Amino acid sequence: MSTLEHFFLKSTPCTGSKRMALSSLLVIVLLSSAASLTFAADSSPLQDFCVADLSSTFRVNGFLCKDPKMATANDFSFTGLHRARTPTNAVGSNVTAVNVNQVAGLNTLGISMVRIDYAPYGQNPPHTHPRATEILTVLQGCLFVGFVTSNPENRLISKVLLKGDVFVFPIGLVHFQYNIGNTSAVAIAALSSQNPGVITVANSVFGSKPKISADILAKAFQAEKKIIEIIQAKF
Repeated sequence: MSTLEHFFLKSTPCTGSKRMALSSLLVIVLLSSAASLTFAADSSPLQDFCVADLSSTFRVNGFLCKDPKMATANDFSFTGLHRARTPTNAVGSNVTAVNVNQVAGLNTLGISMVRIDYAPYGQNPPHTHPRATEILTVLQGCLFVGFVTSNPENRLISKVLLKGDVFVFPIGLVHFQYNIGNTSAVAIAALSSQNPGVITVANSVFGSKPKISADILAKAFQAEKKIIEIIQAKF
C-alpha cells in the first residue's frame, strides 16, 4: 500500500466500513435537476425538443431532429443506472454513460449523466470534459477527488468525499476521483452537455494513434526516452 493510501485510510472513516446500500433514486432526480443550468454548455434549443436521428448520415454540430410527431417515451428514458458494473480494467473503474447516444431526446438540451463504479482503491484517472462542467455526488464509499487549475498556477483543489457529498469539476479542467476505501464505491454525476466528451490524459498522451514521438514526450516530461517508450508500450 502506498504512503498516500495509508494516509487517507488512516485519516478517513473508510477502513473497515461496511458496504452501504445505494441511496434512493430520488438522489438521481435531484442531481439531474441541479445540473439543468440556466446557461448550459450546449446551444439553447429553439423548440420543445429535438429527438436525435442517430441513423442519419448527415453530420451537424449535434444531431439532426427526427419528426417530433414520431417521438415516444423511449426517446426520453434510460434503464440501467441501478446496475453495478464490477471494474475489471487496470484503473479499477467503470463508467456507465447516459448521454445523447443512449437517450436521443437529450439532443439540444445541454445535459447528461454518468454512473461510476469503483473497485477498492480504483480510480477514474485524470481526464477532462471539453464541453461540460460536472457535478458529482457519492452514493457509496469514500472518494478523494480533485481538479487542477490552468497554467501558470496549476493548483490542485481536492477533497475527501463521503456518502452524500457533492463536488463540482469546472469545464475543461483536468480532474480525477480515487476510491480510498477498502470497499467498492459508487458515484453519480451530471454534466452540462448532451455529449460532454472525455479526454483521459494518459491515454491521449501515451496512447495516441499514431504515437507522439518519444523524443517529444521525453523533453516534455523531462524523463529519459526509454521510460517514455516503456509507458507507451502499455497503451
